[in-house]
Amino acid sequence: QNGAVPGEPVKKDENIRRGNWGNQIEFVLTSVGYAVGLGNVWRFPYLCYRNGGGAFMFPYFIMLVFCGIPLFFMELSFGQFASLGCLGVWKVSPMFKGVGYGMMVVSTYIGIYYNVVICIAFYYFFTSMTNLLPWTYCNNPWNTKDCSGVVSSSHANASIANTTSLMSNMTELVNQTAKRTSPSEEYWKYYVLNISDDIGHFGEVRLPILGCLAVSWVVVFLCLIRGVKSSGKVVYFTATFPYVVLTILFIRGITLEGAINGIKYYLTPQWSKILDAKVWGDAASQIFYSLGCAWGGLITMASYNKFHNNCYRDSIIISVTNCATSVYAGFVIFSILGFMAHHLNVDVADVADHGPGLAFVAYPEALTLLPISPLWSLLFFFMLILLGLGTQFCLLETLVTAIVDEIGTDWIMRNKTVITLGVAIVGFLLGVPLTTRAGIYWLLLMDNYAASFSLVIISCIMCVCIMYVYGHTNYFKDVEMMLGFPPPIFFRICWRFISPVIISFILVFTVIQYKPITYNNYTYPGWSLIIGFLMALSSVLCIPIYALFKIYRSQGTTFVERLKNAVKPDRTWGPALQEHRTGRYAPIVSPGADGGAEAQPLRCEKEKEKEKEREEEKKPDEISLTIQGSNGSAHNPDASP
Repeated sequence: QNGAVPGEPVKKDENIRRGNWGNQIEFVLTSVGYAVGLGNVWRFPYLCYRNGGGAFMFPYFIMLVFCGIPLFFMELSFGQFASLGCLGVWKVSPMFKGVGYGMMVVSTYIGIYYNVVICIAFYYFFTSMTNLLPWTYCNNPWNTKDCSGVVSSSHANASIANTTSLMSNMTELVNQTAKRTSPSEEYWKYYVLNISDDIGHFGEVRLPILGCLAVSWVVVFLCLIRGVKSSGKVVYFTATFPYVVLTILFIRGITLEGAINGIKYYLTPQWSKILDAKVWGDAASQIFYSLGCAWGGLITMASYNKFHNNCYRDSIIISVTNCATSVYAGFVIFSILGFMAHHLNVDVADVADHGPGLAFVAYPEALTLLPISPLWSLLFFFMLILLGLGTQFCLLETLVTAIVDEIGTDWIMRNKTVITLGVAIVGFLLGVPLTTRAGIYWLLLMDNYAASFSLVIISCIMCVCIMYVYGHTNYFKDVEMMLGFPPPIFFRICWRFISPVIISFILVFTVIQYKPITYNNYTYPGWSLIIGFLMALSSVLCIPIYALFKIYRSQGTTFVERLKNAVKPDRTWGPALQEHRTGRYAPIVSPGADGGAEAQPLRCEKEKEKEKEREEEKKPDEISLTIQGSNGSAHNPDASP
């Protein structure tokens, strides 16, 4: 019942041309590293903080159960069945290939700004290699008069117990200012970013950040230099070590004074916010963002699985691990926020900055209060780097695999490393504007628009295409052929009804209650919001544009005939290897001399294309929207499905 075939070779690649994972642990670890990323530490605790603490958990887990896990399983099974990337799999219904291009656009946007966040973590990691963290005091050239640190230079060598008395005195100073500015916040704004006053004022490139960006892309390229063969080995470390660091920080965090207040804020629900559609929209977006649904990465990673791998089991393990990590990371973050709030004698909500500042402001500041603070800082930012790299590996591999599968020549298969290098260089160059003084504005703009409602639309259309255009009966049979058992009834119901309906409602509510993006006290100008919407629409518009192109290029004398030909599966759709093309995917058979059946050799592609054109010209009216058993080879009436 585990979907494995007895006697299947373990070490040898099943698909010699494309290659496979070295073993199944590599796939699971890679997928965990892909799903568990910076968002679990940077985004999820921030969304909880913004959306009513524990009240956010309810819509989050609702979206996980009815949308996240079903879509995760669908994408894994989709890619594994065809052994193709996010473009090639749309042989299932060529008119919808625009969905694959949309996934590539989304992965491109995310890959550009995601590596910038990783490079900032690299920068903080390097600057933590010192006896004294540079954001500890307010006596630096970049500090302002409003700066008030939590550590006094005269008490630098004092213990944490002595620091408590200092905090009571410092509270008076905090009350005298309109808004407390911490040294870590000023270090982030005025030194690391040297932030400009407007999104249009780029200013100079921050050379230290640019250097770290180059380091990030070099590391990603080297880990993917041999594709999944090399990245599959790297994830043994990058996907597991963050849990070691997270546990160390959790144990340290809960032992701090005031930590329980932060955890209460994290878990205590503010039920009034449950009626806000923005909360539900954030929950849906976070599920897609964190699990990686509609990015194309899940399809790509699963395409390197062996055909009979149990991706149903894998999807449950990976999804649950991802969301458990999000909740676990929330405890780590909020215990520190509680610690900070206790020392400053303010509410937990008042100690955290918005956006990525939660990871680069609040946490670094708290670390300055701990003994041997540079050690904790090194551990924390090393964890962020590893979490980010695990996701970035898959983003880059998604783009490279899509390009290689689409071109498909022997030369490009042999020289895949060249494509990887080319994509990495382009990604680095496109990330350069994000290293300028206005870079953080653009980073947040891309984060809020490029990877938000467009993911929801892409997922919904993918569901509709597979379930209603290709046909749910066909797809259920495909999954059963691959796994050895049909999809459970819960997933069949979710795929067909629940997931598309919930996604559609969330999309409507999100549009109705839309509010323009802000960063602290800065309001984005109208022209920048237009750019944000264009980024979001650029991935979605790929779908109708390619559909119209495909209909125009399809055979037929009327629009309806062209539409039917555009949506029916390609003749080559089905399992990649001949040994797996059984049932309705079996090659043509003819009666043998002994009255039995013998398999005929596959005809060359040109003969197939000519026959396809003749059949379409002769029988245009016999083509139906959903073709039972359409597979890329002629149907054998005697073959059982």
